[in-house]
Amino acid sequence: MDGDDPALQSMTIGLVGREQELKLLRSFVDDTVRSGGVLLLSGEPGVGKSVLLDTAAKAAMSAGALVLRSDGVEFLTDMSFSALSHVLEPLRQELDGLSPPYRDALMVALGISEGAAVDRLVVYGAAVALLRQAASTRPLLLVVDDLQWVDRASAAALAFVARRLTGSRVGFLAASRPGYEGFFDRSGLPELAVRPLDDRAAAGLVGMRFPLLGARDMQSVLAQAQGNPLVLLELPGALSDPRRGSGGEFSAVLPLSRRLQDLYASRVAELPAPTRRLLLLAALEGAGDLRVLRAVGSSEDTLTDLAPAERAQLVRIEDRGLGRLVFRHPLVRATIVWGSSSGQRLDAHHALAHALTDQPDRRAWHLAEATPDPDERVAALLEQTAHRVRRRGDAVGAFNALVRAADLTPGSADRSRRLAEAAYVGSDVAGELRTAAELLVAARRADPELRGSLQAAVAGSHVLLNRDGDVNTAFRLLVGAITTRVGRSDGGDDNALFDALRTLLKVCLVAGRPEFWDGYRAAMAQLTVGLSPLMELLVGILVDPARATSTSLAQLDAAIHDLHQESDPTRIERIGMMALSVDRATGCRAALWRVVEDGREGGAVTSALSALTVLCMDDFMTGQWEECGRLVTEGLGLCAKHGYQLMAWQFRLPQGLLAAVRGDDRTVRRLAQQITNWAEPRGVHNFMNFARHHSALAALGRGDHEEAYRNASAISPPGVLAPHVWQALWAPMDLVEAAVHSGRRAEALAHVAAMRQEGLPALSPRLALLTAGSAAMAATEKQAAGLFEEALAIPGIERWPFDLARVRLAYGGHLRRARAAQESRVHLDAALDTFRHLEAAPWAARAAEELRAGGHATSWVRQGRRANPLTPQELEIATLAAAGMTNKEIGERLFLSHRTVGAHLYRVYPKIGITSRVTLGEALAALPPHEEPGDRPASQR
Repeated sequence: MDGDDPALQSMTIGLVGREQELKLLRSFVDDTVRSGGVLLLSGEPGVGKSVLLDTAAKAAMSAGALVLRSDGVEFLTDMSFSALSHVLEPLRQELDGLSPPYRDALMVALGISEGAAVDRLVVYGAAVALLRQAASTRPLLLVVDDLQWVDRASAAALAFVARRLTGSRVGFLAASRPGYEGFFDRSGLPELAVRPLDDRAAAGLVGMRFPLLGARDMQSVLAQAQGNPLVLLELPGALSDPRRGSGGEFSAVLPLSRRLQDLYASRVAELPAPTRRLLLLAALEGAGDLRVLRAVGSSEDTLTDLAPAERAQLVRIEDRGLGRLVFRHPLVRATIVWGSSSGQRLDAHHALAHALTDQPDRRAWHLAEATPDPDERVAALLEQTAHRVRRRGDAVGAFNALVRAADLTPGSADRSRRLAEAAYVGSDVAGELRTAAELLVAARRADPELRGSLQAAVAGSHVLLNRDGDVNTAFRLLVGAITTRVGRSDGGDDNALFDALRTLLKVCLVAGRPEFWDGYRAAMAQLTVGLSPLMELLVGILVDPARATSTSLAQLDAAIHDLHQESDPTRIERIGMMALSVDRATGCRAALWRVVEDGREGGAVTSALSALTVLCMDDFMTGQWEECGRLVTEGLGLCAKHGYQLMAWQFRLPQGLLAAVRGDDRTVRRLAQQITNWAEPRGVHNFMNFARHHSALAALGRGDHEEAYRNASAISPPGVLAPHVWQALWAPMDLVEAAVHSGRRAEALAHVAAMRQEGLPALSPRLALLTAGSAAMAATEKQAAGLFEEALAIPGIERWPFDLARVRLAYGGHLRRARAAQESRVHLDAALDTFRHLEAAPWAARAAEELRAGGHATSWVRQGRRANPLTPQELEIATLAAAGMTNKEIGERLFLSHRTVGAHLYRVYPKIGITSRVTLGEALAALPPHEEPGDRPASQR
């Protein structure tokens, strides 16, 4: 310890054995008041985390900081944004200083006002803005104890805030217990493990506080406490308890939490009845708000009633002006709650509900806890709470409220309806697929007919589809529910009807069977209500993207343009899926990443999975193969965690494509067999196209054109772009190339004619490239060169590097056969560079073989100076980083995730001989410029 530091000395008063922790906290506080920071403490109950938090808070106040405090409450984890609301309460007067979107979003999320649905990330950004604004006049320190019990919505917001404090004069200091998962994402944040005291410090602490304790008792305390400060300070008191046996021995060692609760229980039991009642009210209220306790107390002098608990060192009263009760330790709260009778808890919840009439969501939850028997009034209030919190973006909170509302519902039909809605929210948004299945069983038990419940049909089909891949039963369930509800437009059912139609569309797309599409069209023909704009767009694009009209494409482009304003994760992922089908997903990436981040933080998990599949495929098609592989791994892990088997197979598509283009034939064969074995008996025909696509692409890479043709033509026959088949737009050139090289030029020409007739070039630059490239491959030797030049002149084709390199490879081969050696070399070199950069080994081998056949070396060394070791993309990323942009800012500019940017920089540093960004600009300036193949000296070409 630095004895010359008075601030540090003041922090250590009353603490033993914590010199290192206190030094670190002093440094943390100093950094926070200057430029912000974050630190997480972790340790077992009683190890001293709360004392360290208090000490740091006092040091921060001494340094002129405003300390904002909140504690996680085990009994309030289902109450959305309760912790965030509490910690930001002292800043409520500063809300008016925010921009209107931030102010309105934060007021809705915190329950201050009613409003439309808000984007959770906007709420998080608003919290950051509010804190930064408040810190403009004095530093702030957020102190959160028992982080593991903070509600899900608040935990996500606080995790977002904690990662954005650099340079803000806002600090975030929190403590949690190990072994509790909680909802706060602590990955990558600095942590301090608060460990038990060593033997010397433990003995010093006990000796200082209990100087008259005998040696034998001291050893007993040290042996049982095992360095836990709270137990070290509590057990000596138990030694003097007259109820302890004359032998002076402790009872057998019990789990720490049980022993501490027992110790606190004896103290609580000795308190007067009014004090115990107030403590129970405070424990269940959670925030320690004395205004609420005064409203529900049995006497006018609440502080007098609480004084015995203060003297017993169970609680303390902070800031007597505002009034806040703080429990000495979370175990005190637990002891009070679980030591009370069920009747006492019911009475306390009922009293709190009456005191919280201005906070409808908290009131509804307390009423629910105060209601042991079914009660329709309370169930309806909790259902309203579910709808409000879902509009705020908290699908999990809505799910929990609906389940509890169903528990309290006396009528079987209403109970079934609420269970079905909970199952729908759980399966469609919140990632609760397994629980949704159980809820549907309960819903059917309550009302065997599930009368009129479109949501039950949607939830049931989600379970059947995602868990079992049972497209047949899901199809029958949806068609039956839709056909019984069409013609009935009673306002509240229209949204459920559109959700049912959207889910039926998904079933048909997955199945890819003509009879399903016949049923879909029949259901649509019976509609007597107009489709929502989004549903019309889904129908116009997804039903048959190859034949999407210019009007639908214009509407989709407008939706993509406005996607930055969209907060609903389900709308974002649906627009993203449509965009992917017609090569526009890149414009959706920023919004899709918002959905993914929300899902990672426990929000809309199902939507996040769908967003990940779009990002994966866009990564593959635009050459971001490393990120594609990482997202596949993440997606498969989430699918396994939440039970989404169908979505897991969707992630197998990019996984298999990566294996195919990189020559991993073993993985391709294994995946193709697994997909076929799963999809064929279920009649999931479109998923069987995944296996065909993998196999065709792998066969083309190794030159097996017969197998490639067999698989490509099974996706869509030559001369036909099969309706309702996405792979028909992803792999048309595969069929043409395989047909040309297997002696089927007529079939190749027929397929080119179909591509032109259906207007594929008008859909996207990629499809224009594939159409023109396919036409050149199938053309006569005399016509081919002109068609290849047309293909390579199409604007925007650089976004599709693998497809572009394939066309260049074909063109280079054509030129070599035409004995235009130098012109051939230009295109073959470019193709080889791309294939090598993508690590598409079999395609690189094909390009190298063409070069060798033309008499050219496949590698070259620049003369007179070293080569630039960076790829063009690495150079671009490094240049932006050297200019001062963060990984996130670079990712947003280049449509990459910040993790991909970081991975590129990790590879760049050793290539150019540095270890950090500090010397990045200097190192880049010393590198030679990149040269295009055509710029090389003739002797090297």
